[in-house]
Amino acid sequence: MTKIDFYILPESSPQATMLFVCRLIEKAYKQRHRIYIHTEEETIAHQLDEMLWTYRDDSFLPHNLYGEGPEPTPPIQIGINATPEQHRDVLINLGQQIPTCHTQFKRIIEIIADDENAKTAGRERYRFYRTTGFEINTHQLQTIE
Repeated sequence: MTKIDFYILPESSPQATMLFVCRLIEKAYKQRHRIYIHTEEETIAHQLDEMLWTYRDDSFLPHNLYGEGPEPTPPIQIGINATPEQHRDVLINLGQQIPTCHTQFKRIIEIIADDENAKTAGRERYRFYRTTGFEINTHQLQTIE
């Protein structure tokens, strides 16, 4: 069964959110997971793509935008409203809606910034997952380190 983790962030800043997402990606990558990051906006996908190259000097996270790049594909893919064919491990959802491909993954990570629109959309996703019978964990962060 798919496991869902909601991370409730104490900030609404897009920069702080992206930094937290980069750290989550790095942690999952070090645990040898294949990660698909779902975005609904090209701007966010490109921002994350750039941040993964620069957020830490001593880190290398092999990634590319979904559908671009070398074969075999790196373990980290960033998609824009795409349905990945090969990533079936960890889904990080940066969109407001539940991706249609969500059932393909063993684990889904939902990021909720401290913003009323994000919280409202997050509550709707939480209700959907709960009524569908998924195992849900919520992590209320106090600070983003």
